[in-house]
Parts: sequence; C-alpha cells; structure tokens
Amino acid sequence: MAFMLYKIDEAIDCKYIVTKTLNKQARAGSLIHVMDTTETSDGIIVDYRVTKTGQNFVIRFPTVKEFCKWCRPDSFLARHYDAFSKKEIMNYMKIKDRTVTSFCLPIIAVSLVIIWIAAIALIGGGGGIVVGIVCSLISVLGTLYMFKVTKEKMLVKLYGKVNTGISFK
Repeated sequence: MAFMLYKIDEAIDCKYIVTKTLNKQARAGSLIHVMDTTETSDGIIVDYRVTKTGQNFVIRFPTVKEFCKWCRPDSFLARHYDAFSKKEIMNYMKIKDRTVTSFCLPIIAVSLVIIWIAAIALIGGGGGIVVGIVCSLISVLGTLYMFKVTKEKMLVKLYGKVNTGISFK
C-alpha cells in the first residue's frame, strides 16, 4: 500500500475502505468514517462508524501501520461508494494494489522456466536458444502489456459507471 499515516490523528473525520473483515464489525469493502482516535502506551484506539449501517465500533491496533493495513483512504470510492457492488470494490482494491513485482514477476518467472525447458528439450542446440530468446521476449512483453491493460480496463469501467456523461473510449 502506498499510503501511510504518520500520526493516527490524521485519520480523524476521514472515510476509509476496509480491506480485511472484522468479526461482528466491519466487512471487507465497507466504507467507514473515523470519528475519534486515542493513542495509548500499548497502541491506538479508533472509534469509527460503518457508513452503510450507521453502527459505531471501537477497535484497538498495536501501531498506525496495522491500522493502515486494515483500511485505507480512497477518495474515489468514498465519493461514489453507493454506485458499486462489494465485488467491484474488492476487485478495484485488488487491481489498484497490483505492482509489477507482485503481479508480473511470478508470471514471468514461471513462463521463462517453462519456455527454456521446452526450447532446450524439444529443439535443442542453437535453434533452441534462439527460440527461447524470442519466446522469452514475447512472454515478458505480453505479461507487462496484460498488467497495464487489465488495470486500465477496470479503472475505465468503474470511472465510466459513475461518469455517465463522459466517454473514456
């Protein structure tokens, strides 16, 4: 996550999207409004309200970092929360949090291993090396292109859902 609070007081009177469900409190994808925070010697205490139900809850976190792992600010989702389903919100958070390292590197690593094993085993020699290099480049470029396109496609779909008068295509 790119956003991190330095002090918990910065969270007061802000809206956050919950990323991890808490038993009998907020569910993942819920919008919460932080009403008050208190720092104690053993952590922080956060008073919040689940926006949809209007229920108030209190939760304790050992650090501000743990609070930021549980929920995050997102002004786009906070403004247009009612326009999206929980599934769309969770998909938005999942895709928005993707990085080249977390998404592309595992796919690239597995594909390169398979390509080189197949190229050397099936073709062998100099031809296998050339085929391996060409297929490796195609695999890397294809994965990076897929990363970019899926992220853009999802964002355009969501932005288009709330901005009915604007065409993104």
